[in-house]
Amino acid sequence: MNTCGGQRSAASSPLATQDRSPLSRSVFGHSVISVKSGAATLRRPRQKNRRRFTAMTFAKIAVGKTALGLLAGVALGTAAQAADIDRVLLVSVDGLHALDVARYVEGHPNSALAELSRHGITYSNARTPANSDSFPGLLALVTGGSPISHGLFYDVSYDRTLFDPGNTTCQGKAGNMMVFDESIDKYNSNNVSQNVIDPKALPRGRNALGQCVPVYPHNAIRTNTIFEVVKSKGGRTAWADKHPAYDLVNGPSGRGVDDLYTPEITNVNGFDATVGVDCTVANDQLKVAAILKEIGGFTHDGQPAGGAPKLFGMNFQAVSVGQKLSKDNRDGSCGQSTHSGQPGGYVDGAGTPSAVLAFGLQKTDEALGSMIQALKNRGLYESTLFIVSAKHGQSPINPAKVNKPGHFADLVAALPDAATNPGAQAIASANACSTGPCGFVQDDDVALIWLQDQTKTQAAIDYLNANAKALFIDEVIGGDDLKLKFNDPALDSRTPDIIVQPAYGTVYTTSGKKNAEHGGFSFGDTNVALLVSNPRFPAVTLKTPVATSQVAPTILQALHIEPEALNSVRVERTPVLPGLWDNRQEGRWDR
Repeated sequence: MNTCGGQRSAASSPLATQDRSPLSRSVFGHSVISVKSGAATLRRPRQKNRRRFTAMTFAKIAVGKTALGLLAGVALGTAAQAADIDRVLLVSVDGLHALDVARYVEGHPNSALAELSRHGITYSNARTPANSDSFPGLLALVTGGSPISHGLFYDVSYDRTLFDPGNTTCQGKAGNMMVFDESIDKYNSNNVSQNVIDPKALPRGRNALGQCVPVYPHNAIRTNTIFEVVKSKGGRTAWADKHPAYDLVNGPSGRGVDDLYTPEITNVNGFDATVGVDCTVANDQLKVAAILKEIGGFTHDGQPAGGAPKLFGMNFQAVSVGQKLSKDNRDGSCGQSTHSGQPGGYVDGAGTPSAVLAFGLQKTDEALGSMIQALKNRGLYESTLFIVSAKHGQSPINPAKVNKPGHFADLVAALPDAATNPGAQAIASANACSTGPCGFVQDDDVALIWLQDQTKTQAAIDYLNANAKALFIDEVIGGDDLKLKFNDPALDSRTPDIIVQPAYGTVYTTSGKKNAEHGGFSFGDTNVALLVSNPRFPAVTLKTPVATSQVAPTILQALHIEPEALNSVRVERTPVLPGLWDNRQEGRWDR
């Protein structure tokens, strides 16, 4: 076990030594994708010379008819020094909308975000490729895919092939919740996380040898990650995040990240830093300190590492917490709070931040500034591609739209005919299931429903549509509609039978702690910041719709690695982000 919160438990997993090729079928949860070598035509950029981002690339885009009005700040007809990229720093500011960036840069012209935007492409119309929970949101950035290929819809979800953590022999009918949140940590007697995963808290599944073993988050992914690809090419990797469950980024090999640092932000039955924005900032600063050490050539805990990683990054939580809090430091447990009792979120529909949220934005920006300065001090700034995005947004922005009617399944159960309608009974049965093969209902500002009896799916869909107004439903996604967007739940053990998108502003909760949430498909949830920066880039704002899944292949291409090395990129045909390279041809990139 590594000290200082370093997560190394994955390496000792019974699965860590197995062949977990990204092209093999998933052991845990039957995968519906099968990629064969040569199934797609792979365009292989030449490796002899470094690929370069050039200002002329932007100029070519700017003069195209389809780009009129989309790009700003490009010096047409002038040559610029090329940017040779040696490393990538990827930062997820969870909750950060494109609107937040635009407003902050406008109001803070000397900020870190302003500096990054003056030398980079701002993708103002970027969205997550699927639902906006933290797991699929992060996996979009690091796999290039969606639940179609990586297989994860939520940090707490369901798999029809797994077993309860206590079922150590995997006997009986399969099917169980797949819990990968703070509850799987190993805690001491004072309810303080030891920042490692407790294998006894993990769901169980059968490995390739038929053994009943714990299923780690990295085992649950059906595709490889950018960390695995970069490491396979000899690059060192690092990542820092909010829970040990972000072992996830290691990928199926369990070894993708050389330096994984996961200081727990929410201790079960213990201290929860997210009670206040000040304490959340303090937790973020632990990860910022790790990044600064890594820039300096050390590991997060100060061990010599021989230079900065080839690929590294972290997530910030302060903005997300600042958006969600109904009242800062509600229970008084954050002793360092300077905002106790103040409301979080936005003050209007235009995205004006409250003082609580403004503090989260300020401290996050200052942290980004410290990274920029550290890179400059080490002479690494011009050779680093700095990417700022978000796993997810947050909804609603407009406080007037907040609606917290209660948990989804409770609302269904309260309908007059719920006790006798087969569709309602099927939902109630899934909700009543605490463990085992009886389904599951997950809700935030979305509801995901895995039914025990999948033959009742249409009955449940019909019932929800008939009661859409009473249940604050905007759209019921199921049956043929769901299969147009995701894998068939009859064939894929992970895909929910039904997904409910509520009316904008609705969060299925009665909690007084929060006034916003993420997880769904609304614009507030899915429209996120995306800024790709390097000191040699011109300032460009690109309004073309893009997905955050395009970040992953872009990172690999910037590091002179084939984007198609990512399984999800091949399966989902995920392109690199536009505006960085032009005139892509077989075997050749613009230089």
